[in-house]
Amino acid sequence: MTKPVNHQPPPSDSPGTALTPSGIVPSGTALLTDHYELTMLQAALRSGAASRRAVFEVFARHLPHGRRYGVVAGTGRLLDAVERFRFGPADLEFLGGAGIVDSPTLAFLESYRFGGNIWGYPEGDCYFPGSPILVVEGTFAEAVLLETVALSILNHDCAIASAASRMVTAAGDRPLIEMGSRRTHERAAVASARAAYIAGFASTSNLRAACEYGVPSAGTSAHAFTLVHDSERDAFAAQLEALGTSTTLLVDTYDVPRAVRTAVELAGPDLGAVRIDSGDLPVLARQVRALLDELGAVNTRIVLTGDLDEYSIAALGAVPVDGYGVGTSLVTGSGAPTAALVYKLVARSSDGSDGSDGSDAGDGELRPVAKRSVGKPGRGGRKWAVRHRDERGTALSERVSLIPPEPGPLDRELLVPLVVAGQVVGREEASAARVRHRQALAELPPYALQLSRGYPAIPTVFEPQDEEL
Repeated sequence: MTKPVNHQPPPSDSPGTALTPSGIVPSGTALLTDHYELTMLQAALRSGAASRRAVFEVFARHLPHGRRYGVVAGTGRLLDAVERFRFGPADLEFLGGAGIVDSPTLAFLESYRFGGNIWGYPEGDCYFPGSPILVVEGTFAEAVLLETVALSILNHDCAIASAASRMVTAAGDRPLIEMGSRRTHERAAVASARAAYIAGFASTSNLRAACEYGVPSAGTSAHAFTLVHDSERDAFAAQLEALGTSTTLLVDTYDVPRAVRTAVELAGPDLGAVRIDSGDLPVLARQVRALLDELGAVNTRIVLTGDLDEYSIAALGAVPVDGYGVGTSLVTGSGAPTAALVYKLVARSSDGSDGSDGSDAGDGELRPVAKRSVGKPGRGGRKWAVRHRDERGTALSERVSLIPPEPGPLDRELLVPLVVAGQVVGREEASAARVRHRQALAELPPYALQLSRGYPAIPTVFEPQDEEL
């Protein structure tokens, strides 16, 4: 497997490296934020509330499109972003020159470093409505600034991983290739490949994802390669000479049966695979399998691509194929491009002390806070969560409490430390999250894997209120 060599994109490829209208080149991740966060910061510095101890939580009020579970992904990318969340000279020059913040706020931002604590569900785990998948604790000033970067990463990656997980379930033991780079933003393509790998995809066509995150990469040729040669035979011969008989030949540029015959004639019975990208895929796949067997290429695999999603993959379950490539549907979340996650303040201290002198923050207590607006009510208080399971290890409920849990022997605590006093402690490779996802899926009741719309696979129970979502 390709080893990751760099978790952080080099500055030359980070967002904003092209000259802006002001001629200023931003650095780091600090300007990947909304204007209103700095507006709140400036006002909170004046009121004294900026130094209040605060707890924010990331959660989803519901799962998109009637899905039965969500998949946590993006945590590793978020930890990289938090480490790089600095306001450099160019950032400060822009903010000051544009009149976005005043001088005291610029002074605060110049020395900004997140020094608080972050807990979260580890990547690859499943989540449900109300699951506190990320808990951020620090001063209001330092925690509020992370809202947009946290949500933009987690909303995207969780959406992709959740869709990818359904596709992997639909595919059974047939491998999936992520190949959606040409259907999304260039950086979103890298994140999508990583999220899909966590959820069980075997490989990606995206080389940047292979380089940064160690996702295995794969690729052969497109129709353009066939069309640039004088004949399909010439194209196949060139590819076989360059890549060997284990390669995958694309056989639907002209006439599929003729292409298959030519491929086996040139490569022999040890041809690795053929790919079909268009037409009536179930009919063509059966015809190609019969033809390959007739020609003696009984071990040559068939890979299908072409606007596949979890439903079409499931429909191909009885068709004699060996793998799938998925692009557009994967990188758009298969109809749910966001995970509908929100970042909400759930607790705060009562005055401006942050406890940094060793004393209790405020009056020693964090007071629950929550908005009561119609349609979007919140639940105040810092949360903890466990997954309650039966004696067979099957999940029964997500239990969310306002006090640290005392899990029973069958329960699994869900929140793990990710950042402690500003230092990242929870970073891990995508391969570890991939293993965790398989374990988390195996823990869910069987109906959780159904593709039809339905209710969450397990209820979320809030304690001590014992309210159920």
